[in-house]
Parts: sequence; C-alpha cells; structure tokens
Amino acid sequence: MYKPSLAANLNVYIQGQGFPILCLHGHPGSGSSLSVFSDRLSKRFQTFAPDLRGYGRSRYNQNFDMRDHLLDLENLLDQYQIQKCLILGWSLGGILAMELALRLPEQVTGLILIATAAKPRSNHPPVTWQENLYTGIAALLSCIKSDWMWNIETFGKRSLFKYLIRQHTPTAYRYIAKHAVPAYLQTSSAATRALYTAIRSGYNRLTDLEQIKCPSLVLAGAQDCHITANSSLETFQVLNNSQWQCYSDTAHLFPWEIPDQVLNDIELWLEKHPQVIANG
Repeated sequence: MYKPSLAANLNVYIQGQGFPILCLHGHPGSGSSLSVFSDRLSKRFQTFAPDLRGYGRSRYNQNFDMRDHLLDLENLLDQYQIQKCLILGWSLGGILAMELALRLPEQVTGLILIATAAKPRSNHPPVTWQENLYTGIAALLSCIKSDWMWNIETFGKRSLFKYLIRQHTPTAYRYIAKHAVPAYLQTSSAATRALYTAIRSGYNRLTDLEQIKCPSLVLAGAQDCHITANSSLETFQVLNNSQWQCYSDTAHLFPWEIPDQVLNDIELWLEKHPQVIANG
C-alpha cells in the first residue's frame, strides 16, 4: 500500500520574469537539461526547472514511489507561491505534468507534452554489449570535443545514441555532452527503481485524460522507440483542446535535434492560446 513520504526540497533552476512555466525533465535527466526550452522561454516568462527527487542535485537515496514526485512538485508550487502555471514536461516529466493537471486543475493552465504518453509504450530493440561500449566511448569523447565528427561517425552512430536521436549533428552531441552525460551520472538508483516499478505496474491514465480541460500541445518524434509516437498520438486523441505535431526523422531527444523548430512551434501555440499564460 502506498504511503506518501515527506516532501523533498528540490534543487530548482529559475530564470526570467513573468508568467510561471514549470519545466519537468525525464529519466535520466535534470533541471538543467530543460535549458533547451528555458533559455528561450525565460526571455518572456519565468521558468522553474527542478531536479526531481533522486535526480541532479536533488539527492535522495531512500526508496520512494513515483507519486512522491507529485508531492514534491506541489510543495514547490507552494514554496514559490505559484497560483497558476503552464507545465512543460519531457518524457517522464510529461507524465508528471498530466498527473499535476489532474490533481490541480485550477492551477495548471496548459500542458506542453514532449515525447510522452499517458499509456507509454516502447519498441526499443534489445541492447548489445557493443552498443553499451560504444555509448560510453562516444559520451566520453563528446565531453572532450562535442563536434568531433569522427567520434560521431565511428562510435555515436553505433551506440545507444542511435535510438535517442536520428540526426547525429554537433548540436545534438553538444546537448548530450553538456546535459545527458552529467544527468545520467547523477541519477540515483532509487529514482531508477521508482520509475521501473511504475512501468512494471502497467501505468495507464488514458481513461482519466478527459478530466483535463486546459489546452495542450503534444509533440513527438516519429522514430521515437522509447515512448513511441503512436502512444503519444493516442494521448493527443483523448485530450480535450489538444494540438499534435510529429517531427519526421527524429527520436526521443528531438528537442536537441531540432531545437529552433520545436521552440518556434511552441511559441506559435502560445500565441494561439493566450489563456494558458494569463493569471486571470
């Protein structure tokens, strides 16, 4: 039986001024990995990008339940006196965003859901030892020189990165080196256990999504094998007042593959839905 723990104090990256946007990362991840969104959005809004419990600098090594993340996030909203906010969630962060919209319908004005689903499904192929080896080499060399095309061609395209991105560009590898590698190293085993326990339980909130009334933008990578585009599409089809965009030749980390295109689409959606960034 689930017993909620005490709320954890989360490390949070805060940028800008204006209407609050809560930015939630995936697994493995950290608040800083949302900089692809927050660096630009914070020019008009105030962005809050926490390290979730057990990730980044929010150290937590005891066992916990995925629902404890929601307790932490509600505490964060109270701590910063955020009465209303838009939530942007990537992967696991998108699942938490939908959960918060269900729990706090008066506070959540809108959802931007990135590579996520209310009933997440994967079609990731089996991982070989060579792919694991090449991933370590590619990650290490990317940290030394992220735009080294020899590394990208020799190791990156043969590593697990080939399932995370489709466009093996220096831009994508700069994000991987700066954010993905540190986030992976800082993710606790407790956070990993909490996630996989939820996955094994068969997480599925599709039937509850009709309760979410706020506008939502659902973005997916066509070749995403971690959370498939079809499962994201299924989520979009159930949500009320929702818009869908699927990017060809991209995968789970598509915001790092085509950041300008994704941000342009987000800003266009915000222009069409001014109510999601209004306090009244």
